[in-house]
Amino acid sequence: MKLSVLDQSPIAAGHSKAGALGETIALARAAEEAGYHRFWLAEHHDSPGFAGTTPALMAMAVLDATTRITVGSGGVLLGLHEPWQVAESFDILAALHPGRVNLGLGRAGSGGTGSFNEKIIELHARLGLMPGTEGRDDLDIWLLGAGTGSAPLAAATGAGYAHAHFLNTGSARTALAHYRENFRAGAVRKQPEALLAVRAIAAHTDAKAQELANPVRLWRARKDLGLDEPFPLTTDPAGWSAEELRRTENNESRLIVGAADDVAHQLTVLAEELGVNELMISSPVPSLEDRISSNTLIARAFARLSPGDTGARPAQEGAAAQEGVRSASPRFSHS
Repeated sequence: MKLSVLDQSPIAAGHSKAGALGETIALARAAEEAGYHRFWLAEHHDSPGFAGTTPALMAMAVLDATTRITVGSGGVLLGLHEPWQVAESFDILAALHPGRVNLGLGRAGSGGTGSFNEKIIELHARLGLMPGTEGRDDLDIWLLGAGTGSAPLAAATGAGYAHAHFLNTGSARTALAHYRENFRAGAVRKQPEALLAVRAIAAHTDAKAQELANPVRLWRARKDLGLDEPFPLTTDPAGWSAEELRRTENNESRLIVGAADDVAHQLTVLAEELGVNELMISSPVPSLEDRISSNTLIARAFARLSPGDTGARPAQEGAAAQEGVRSASPRFSHS
């Protein structure tokens, strides 16, 4: 099993955007040390909770701060950009860090010219990645989906496909099956390549993991209710409103929380059920130390479950569904 990380540069209450971006770079270094396969960066706009607005710029910073881990966007919101701009940015990334760059693309957002499908085709052409061409080995394209709309396009263009289980738990099976069954070899891939993005939080004990997850639960519940804020550092569910508790209960199926070995077991079962061999973990815990610890513990637990087949090696000892029911900026919201 390959393990990867999706980071959204979460902003903790009372902290700055600059601090959150610095923490993303620290998290990437720790993920590389723990043996994670990829590190992807998200694009959010007008969000008090997330600092990452420009994945290409953050990817450059992470690539410069690391040496081995594959780095990419998870993803560039292509509706907000022109294909030539995206192509030029990622051409530069690939030229400076060949073989370590992924270009992940999402549907959210709207603007500019052309439909999403048209932009995808143009982007493939500008990057020399059209099916039937010799292609290139310094970067590749992934399409991101939380429903079933992007899987057919990923299959038709020979792109990789990343399904956001933490946004929608119900559509993964259908989307992944369609992608595999209809995949056409592209310039880079001759076989389908899919991963599942999950939200998981681990600690040494289940009680500690639940404590770490509570700020994420409350942040998500309040965002659903139209209150978009930074992540609370600590919180006690005893003080939550009835509506916040109800929202949390509704969202719980999209969150895997517990002691590290239990989390690894649940993730393994999920991956086997959906037929994927790569999991991309999102853990927007507001404390960087806890985020690093969660990722490290998960990597070690997978190493114990399946030695030699985790895609992640144990870190050295001492190493540091439907989303946005109501949001302040629905045009740019995906989290």
